[in-house]
Amino acid sequence: MSATQILILIAAYFGLLLLISYFTGKKDSNDDFFKAGKQSPWYIVAFGMVGASLSGVTFISVPGWIEGSEFSYLQVVIGYLFGYFVVALVLLPIYYRLNVTSIYEFLLERFGTVSHKTGAFFFFISRVLGAAFRLFLVAIVYSNLYLTPGTSHLK
Repeated sequence: MSATQILILIAAYFGLLLLISYFTGKKDSNDDFFKAGKQSPWYIVAFGMVGASLSGVTFISVPGWIEGSEFSYLQVVIGYLFGYFVVALVLLPIYYRLNVTSIYEFLLERFGTVSHKTGAFFFFISRVLGAAFRLFLVAIVYSNLYLTPGTSHLK
């Protein structure tokens, strides 16, 4: 695949996403997006949150990382599993009861502006680092598939 074909594919993908969002999101508000109009039970929302937090990176890197660390990283994975249960069974029902959208809104109401901004800052930093890591991982996979010397993938 040439660089031009890759860029056209990426542009077409984003164009398709924009087209779908245009036709499906005309009447929706922020409240509908974040709270589904309070029509979805909390356990369905929890299932969606867990699914959204997993990515292709999880399936590519975690099994190798566990093996490479002689299963010590498995403790982190098990901790994530328990963390998902805490979010699903403790935090989401609280969010529904208090009618808040996120932990940051809860922090603002419960502890004030400083804790709200501190939590949001650390979330932002973690998202930037996570996105950079995922982009780097995709670049490594792409490099191994298409840019390895001696392969016939390059045209």
